[in-house]
Amino acid sequence: MAPPHDDSTQHPISNILFIIAMQTEASPLVNKFKLADEPNSVYASLSSDFVMLIYGCRISLFPNGVPWVRYSGKYKDLNINIVCPGKDTTLGVDCVGTVSASLLAYASIQALQPDLIINAGTAGGFKAKGASIGDVFLASDVAFHDRRIPIPVFDLYGVGCRKTFSTPNLAKELNLKVGKLSTGDSLDMCAEDEAAILANDATIKDMEGAAIAYVGHLLDVPVLFLKAVTDIVDGDKPTSEEFLQNLNAVTIALDLAATKVVDFINGKSCSEL
Repeated sequence: MAPPHDDSTQHPISNILFIIAMQTEASPLVNKFKLADEPNSVYASLSSDFVMLIYGCRISLFPNGVPWVRYSGKYKDLNINIVCPGKDTTLGVDCVGTVSASLLAYASIQALQPDLIINAGTAGGFKAKGASIGDVFLASDVAFHDRRIPIPVFDLYGVGCRKTFSTPNLAKELNLKVGKLSTGDSLDMCAEDEAAILANDATIKDMEGAAIAYVGHLLDVPVLFLKAVTDIVDGDKPTSEEFLQNLNAVTIALDLAATKVVDFINGKSCSEL
């Protein structure tokens, strides 16, 4: 996606928003950056387009009833917020997928006004494209693989291919792998999804990225996608089994990479990334 249209890309980044699907993935970063678990409210002293604030009154940062979780704090020169969609109020599992991700992204941008978003998380990888367990990728492009609308032009809208915010200096300095990301709402891969993923030329697949990219593009906020490989989609093991087996170890690799990314960002503008 293109950088914001104003000159904000020239100013040092001060506010980073991490959007992370699972709290298991978020916990190491919360601990690393010493972030506080914030209740779904704030004591207001400023005005915002997201809510009408009254000085000294306690108000909701997010809509009442949502399970979203926020951690915040200061790290070096950066204000950092990490948001997760939380647990489903009925089933108690993580609210993964594109719907929760896009709602959370929209509300968080409105409420927190970040300079930069980092969608960090785990992903499946394709060994045919050079991915291995524990690899951490920056996504160069994002697309959907399960929005099939076989009508001219609507088909392109469904796939939703777009370039991500370009960070050549970051990728080179940290020696991160770069690949295309394909997003869908299913952990497994049916034949139709596989064909679409191949058409997307994807190296990694997840369940949130392209949805967050859409919201970032809509609201003109640059987004980085940092994805660590938990399972090999075109490998021999069942995806769900391999994902659960590697989740904790790969989350540590994601934590290390994300910390290096934040250290690199500190003191720089978006245009320097």
